[in-house]
Formats: sequence, structure tokens, C-alpha cells
Amino acid sequence: MGTTRFITVMALAIAVQGAWAEATVPAAVSASLARLGIVPTSIEPAPLPGLYEVAIGAELFYIAEDGRYVFRGDILEPAAGRNLTEEKRSAARSAAIEALGEDSMVVFAPEKTRHTVSVFTDIDCPYCRKFHQEVGELNKNGIKVRYLAFPRGGPGSKGYRQAVSVWCSDDKTTAMTDAKAGRDVPNRECDNPVDEHYETGRVVGVTGTPALVLDNGQIVPGYVPANRLVKALNTSKR
Repeated sequence: MGTTRFITVMALAIAVQGAWAEATVPAAVSASLARLGIVPTSIEPAPLPGLYEVAIGAELFYIAEDGRYVFRGDILEPAAGRNLTEEKRSAARSAAIEALGEDSMVVFAPEKTRHTVSVFTDIDCPYCRKFHQEVGELNKNGIKVRYLAFPRGGPGSKGYRQAVSVWCSDDKTTAMTDAKAGRDVPNRECDNPVDEHYETGRVVGVTGTPALVLDNGQIVPGYVPANRLVKALNTSKR
């Protein structure tokens, strides 16, 4: 993630900030974060001595206990085959998405759900449309698909207006299928979650569409064929 996007994510995360016990954090750490204008979701001791782990939404970075150095990167535990940083990111992604509520999403559900995939989507994105053509196959394999709006052009764009029309339709799944097929969807306006979905996508690390978030919180950028996605879900750790 580039420096500009890192700063943007930090600013966006103010909207999803949580409570953290400043009294338990060294004063030098708090002072450095204040100078950087960072309002963290949480701060806690890192797995490595002398470091603190700072969470801003689903983004993590580390700061020395004297506040002098800040760095981004993953902490690995080779003996256990674990990426400790990514585990935290995944948990944060899942929490941020679940906080939106499934009732704010356009959901294509099988009769019996084995796995759930949350998909940040753009109406006009060619690979988003290709992915949608395989939703039926995913449902047959017990995979629930939950769409979240991520118009690539941002608020006010054509894709944004299309997303609002879909989310404001009486039958959202039909409207989504029609839109993905290039059929006209009547223009509609209502109270809708499109802005909230878009900002959440930016906070959890979405940079393009489709972006799939698996039920273990792992993010998978880009289109994945149904057969490969089914295999990945059936072998993933939850």
C-alpha cells in the first residue's frame, strides 16, 4: 500500500474508531500518534518485545515503545506457519463487514450455506459481471454470495448511481442480475448503504473489483472461477 493510500485509510478509519485504553500505552507512543494525526481503533503490545501494534480499521502497523519509529510489515511465526499480522487483519475485515449487517447487502443464498463470500462489486466492472454469471454455480455448492457496493468511480459517478438504483429496488437480487447483464434498471433513490459500503471497502483494503472477502476474513482481489473458489473455501482454515 502506497504512502498516500496509507494516510487516506488512516483518515477514513476515524469513522470506525473504537475505544482504547490510553492509560496503558506509553506516553511516547500516544504523543507520536497524536503528532501523526492518527486516531487508532486499538493499540496493544505487539508479539515482538519493545513494539506496540496499532490498528486502524483493518490496517495494522507497529510503533516502538519510545515512539521514535513507526513501520509497516507482517510479523511471521515460521515454526507455526503463521502470519500473525494477517490473522489480525482478517479478523478486523470480518468484524467491519459484519458490522454493516447482512440486511444491507444484496444476498444470493443457497438452500444450505456451507461458506459465505462477501463481494465488493461495481455494476459495470467486466470481471464483476463474469463473476455474477457463476453465482448460481456457487449457490449449488453451498456458497452464499453477499454483495457490497464499491463503485470504482466513487460517490457521484455513474457506477455509484447504478448501485443506488439496485439497492433501492424492491427486488434487489433481480435488479442486480439485470444490471450485471447490461439491462436497464429504473433510476431510484432512497436511504441506502452505498456510501457506507464504499468507505468500509476502502478501510478494509479494497483497491479494485471484484474483491472477495472469504468467511475467514481473507481478502482475494479479482475474479476467481467458481471451481477454484469452491476448492479454496473447502480447504481454507476458518
